[in-house]
Amino acid sequence: MSAPSAPQTIPIDDAADGRIEVYRDIRERDVTGRGGLIAEGTVVVEQLLRSSRFEATSLFILRNRLAGLADLLATVPPNVPIYVAERAVMDEIAGFAIHRGVLAHGRRRQPAAGTNLAGRLTDVALTGAPVIVAVGIANHDNIGAIFRNAAAFGAGMVLLDGTSCDPLYRKAIRVSAGSILHVPFERIDGALEARALLAQAGFSCLALTPSGGTGLLDCRSTGPVALFLGAEGPGLPGDVIEAMTGVRIEMAGGFDSLNVATAGAIALHHLAGRRLR
Repeated sequence: MSAPSAPQTIPIDDAADGRIEVYRDIRERDVTGRGGLIAEGTVVVEQLLRSSRFEATSLFILRNRLAGLADLLATVPPNVPIYVAERAVMDEIAGFAIHRGVLAHGRRRQPAAGTNLAGRLTDVALTGAPVIVAVGIANHDNIGAIFRNAAAFGAGMVLLDGTSCDPLYRKAIRVSAGSILHVPFERIDGALEARALLAQAGFSCLALTPSGGTGLLDCRSTGPVALFLGAEGPGLPGDVIEAMTGVRIEMAGGFDSLNVATAGAIALHHLAGRRLR
């Protein structure tokens, strides 16, 4: 089999070049508020290029990485520019050392005409896939890990309330190993609104909390499940816990909580694992 043909690249020799403005000082500012995202590293850029929900608008590659990325770059659509720079120029543009030497800018694809959120949740319920609801989770690492768990255990959607951080931040996408670019997600005003929509769609709503009255190992559900996760420390608000079944993870004496993403993974595996066999 012949090697993939080398794609056309555009050299960037001046850090002030306006063509790569979206990559400038990406540690200090984020492009999510302007409808874009930054993918960092080979794994995440590959996921962006494979995504049906997002598309790459450009790539920015360290020159000495080109040969090793030949297979990946061969999958880049011909209308997507591939900018190339030496390390000093790339680092000056980005504002810090890009050790991986691989960046891409992306944006959400135009959504296809379809049903509203209530209808999409009903469609997910019919598949039996779980839904995760993030409530007040403002830590990018946790959001990224939650999405990675969602992908690993077949969640059909992630809902985020207004106090949770944007999952399209560069760090969240990186921690998720690019799964944020594949798992459907939607913003929703509040957890109780999410509960109402999920219940209407046929989901059993579970609040994961150390104070839950039901142990996870005793939790059985014959239908689709929505798992509500709260921020580390404060956890889920009391009115949210009271509005649904509280579920706890039994632990050894002296411990009463886990990292929210870890706890969510344990619960998802228990609740959805049978679907994956």
